[in-house]
Amino acid sequence: MQGTYVYYIFVQTKTESVMIAENVKSQMRKGLLEYCVLLLLRRETSYASDIITDLKEARLIVVEGTLYPLLSRLKRDGLLSYEWRESTQGPPRKYYLLTEAGLLFLEELEKAWDDISESIQQLRNTPQNTSL
Repeated sequence: MQGTYVYYIFVQTKTESVMIAENVKSQMRKGLLEYCVLLLLRRETSYASDIITDLKEARLIVVEGTLYPLLSRLKRDGLLSYEWRESTQGPPRKYYLLTEAGLLFLEELEKAWDDISESIQQLRNTPQNTSL
């Protein structure tokens, strides 16, 4: 078989491409979730279901099972704290707020986001190679 080459051609269907793209978008959202939660909490102290509503409105679809572990980790890391507030609709509610350390961390994330955003914008503005 010397001098013989075997080539494999893989063809991806449109459906497979869409499924892969959806998976990548989901992973990107998960990666940005921490940053987005901190942005929301800088704006105002919030109840977890309000955070979920805000993220859904921003088309960063989130379910409670994703948010609560993140809130717990951010609290454990000293970036968030919480306070209990009486509710007219049942038991007291836990409202989350940024700590000073959380605010400093958010400022660092904003710098990182600006750098990444600038790099991506540069790549998006690069002329396409039309020789392909």
